[in-house]
Amino acid sequence: MKASETVDYNIKVCWHAIARMYNAEAAKNDITTSIGFVLLNIDPDQGTAATKIAPLLGLEARSLTRILKSMEEKGLIYKVADTQDKRSVRILLTELGLEKREVSRITVKQFNYKVREVIPESQLQVFFQVIGQINSLIESKDVFSDEGSSEK
Repeated sequence: MKASETVDYNIKVCWHAIARMYNAEAAKNDITTSIGFVLLNIDPDQGTAATKIAPLLGLEARSLTRILKSMEEKGLIYKVADTQDKRSVRILLTELGLEKREVSRITVKQFNYKVREVIPESQLQVFFQVIGQINSLIESKDVFSDEGSSEK
């Protein structure tokens, strides 16, 4: 089987192209794609518990810690102790963070709008169904079990 015929290769190549495209746009606004995605996952009014952000993005907690530190240094966020649970920290957006969040939101919407202009809704629905099934297969942890693997 050629690499270009494998599911993972095609997903990876497509995601890298998307990431390069987003990074080029993000760089124009002095942020990164990772920062943009974090900004989009912080509630603009209430803030978001730091522990809730990493799972939303599929990140490890330590990776998020580095991103949050960078965001704090750039003046995009600030941290406060949660009023209900003093052990928990809420991440809130600064004015600059709100501005960059809006830029990120517009960028993501523009990309999705362009995709939907070119690809019919029926094909997108099949894509979402297939990608969901692939994700479920991976999350089931059955891919490399004795019954789930067969080399051809």
